[in-house]
Amino acid sequence: MARRQAKAQPAEAAPARPGGSGGREPKASAPPRTMVLGHRGASAEAPENTLAAFRLALAQGAEGVELDVRLCATGEVVVVHDEDLGRVGGTPLRVADSPLADLRAVDVGAFKGELYRGERIPLLSEVLEALPEALVNVELKGRGGRGLSLARAAAEVIRRAGADGRVVVSSFDWRLLAAFRLAAPQVAAGLLLEESPAWRLYTPLAIRALRPAAIHPELALATDERVRRWAARGLAVIVWTVDEPSDAVRLARAGAAGLITNAPARVRAALGG
Repeated sequence: MARRQAKAQPAEAAPARPGGSGGREPKASAPPRTMVLGHRGASAEAPENTLAAFRLALAQGAEGVELDVRLCATGEVVVVHDEDLGRVGGTPLRVADSPLADLRAVDVGAFKGELYRGERIPLLSEVLEALPEALVNVELKGRGGRGLSLARAAAEVIRRAGADGRVVVSSFDWRLLAAFRLAAPQVAAGLLLEESPAWRLYTPLAIRALRPAAIHPELALATDERVRRWAARGLAVIVWTVDEPSDAVRLARAGAAGLITNAPARVRAALGG
């Protein structure tokens, strides 16, 4: 997720998910269970944005995963965070300029150890198929016209997978989020926030314009008062990236709907299993 090296969603009294159609989730009569989402999977232990990391996150008690998507040169929606594969694959291949076959030839698991050697970049469609019961937070990564094409392509992948009700799509770029909302108004959208000089001005404008079901603030922005205020407005508050048990407990008590974490087992244990 996040732009920094570090970035979720909801359930009814056991987990409250953000409502589709961009609507607000009705308030539950009992306090909802705070969901845990693996940040690029269980990325503290497994190679990020791989099927191995996503499956490990669920095995560790997460209700879902957060992942990043880009459009490759041949038009497929691939699951990868960076613009190139230098960090995870040891090659300068740029995602936007490379066909799927070339990207798939790169081992993106070995950097986490021999156990994960042979892991490949998955397609978004493959992740949705492999995790049929999980909540999936899809972050759109792209710029300009290519980013808008990604928004439309991701909407089509989600539609074909029949995953409208268990996906939330987020982005830092309101233009990508707006394009996605036009293409798939029935799918929940989440506005990503990070600490910056303009965030206080930008946030209320973006909420009014986009009417997202969820808001995804960086941990540094997620004070108890802000979490309560956003939740009171009907927004599902999904905070990133939350790895410390004390932060997880505080945010859950404040009313956060979800926590995005690199360490799902640790956070789930802090919240009571």
